[in-house]
Amino acid sequence: MRRIHVGNALSAFGLGFTVPYLYVYVAQVRDLGAMTAGFVLAVFAVAALIVLPFAGRAIVRRGPLPVLIAALVTAALGALSLGLAGGAASVLLSAATLGAGQAVMQPALATMIVDCSTADTRARAFAMQFFLQNLGLGVGGLIGGHLVDTTRVSSFTLLFAIEAAVFLLLVAVMATVRMPHSPRIEDAPARSVPGGWKQLLGNRAMVRLCVLGFVLFFACYGQFESGLSAYGVEAAGISTSTLGTALAANTLMIVVAQFAVLKFVERRRRSRVIAAVGLVWAVAWAAAGYAGLGHGSQAMATAAFVSTYALFGLGEAMLSPTLAPLVADLAPAGLAGQYNSAFALVKQLALAVGPAVGGPLAAALHGPYIVTFLLFSLGISVLALRLGRRLTAVQDHPWAARSRVVARGAAAEPAAVEA
Repeated sequence: MRRIHVGNALSAFGLGFTVPYLYVYVAQVRDLGAMTAGFVLAVFAVAALIVLPFAGRAIVRRGPLPVLIAALVTAALGALSLGLAGGAASVLLSAATLGAGQAVMQPALATMIVDCSTADTRARAFAMQFFLQNLGLGVGGLIGGHLVDTTRVSSFTLLFAIEAAVFLLLVAVMATVRMPHSPRIEDAPARSVPGGWKQLLGNRAMVRLCVLGFVLFFACYGQFESGLSAYGVEAAGISTSTLGTALAANTLMIVVAQFAVLKFVERRRRSRVIAAVGLVWAVAWAAAGYAGLGHGSQAMATAAFVSTYALFGLGEAMLSPTLAPLVADLAPAGLAGQYNSAFALVKQLALAVGPAVGGPLAAALHGPYIVTFLLFSLGISVLALRLGRRLTAVQDHPWAARSRVVARGAAAEPAAVEA
């Protein structure tokens, strides 16, 4: 598990190292224009959507570790070629290779966490994963920003070469992992018949979770770097430096709050935790509305806007030990990779659609933008409570189920001794 967490941190570090500077690299440093730069960013999403349906089946058949190593090698090749590419075609092909590799890492690592954890430790393991991912993204972006120089192509070539080296280092670390078989919660679905997308779509609870996941990612992650930032600049008069502060507040909230909220979240019904996240994010959108539409002072608008990102971070910290373990508990034995890949695919779809819808709406219609996503956040709460009706007691509230099992075991002991 320690090696897997190192893998999560290094993969996030590699992602944060280069992705924030892709647009500048393609449009300005390689002088390929804004159109090509936009296509490069779109290629990342398209590549993920293409490979993820196949990644799930590969993880089920071959295991998560070989798939992860293949993804890391692919991403390393993509990163290295992207640093050397000079033309539009080579840049797009390199970006597709890098994007495909990075997309497969997420479900492979998530499945490894499932296989190396128990029902008791899984929530904490995924909380640690999310914590390290955000830390890796932040540190990677910080170091990458100090290395690049828009007047020197060689600085970006070095950046991508270091990213490739990080992925290859991770290959060496992962090659030392020996995967155990994880025990599962007793009352979870025990069907282990080989199946694919048809079986997954027949799981009503998983389908509902995917719909809920799409709304979650669309209304939050899909707005961070597009609609919400455009709204902040256009409606609230937020400067780019303040936008950077808001993003830092989001990361800081996750780092500070992650383990503080973990014990609270672990002992609550998962469906109610997700419903609470919807309410927290509704407050966040209300704060954003005040920042842009409240006609207060600029200082108050800035504080409200930064608070919006911080509240989103609080919701993310509540979700990290909740969503991924729930996906794992809904998966029949041996199909965790398929279910993780399906959920990652839903996330990628939301991240592709979110900016396309939110960006233009935020720039042109400030009030309707806030109202729309405030309603989406309240919709998260409704969908979460409806999902709770489809979950078994163990899937929705594993802590209480384990407590009852322990209590019954303790009560049976004296009788056994007496007999």
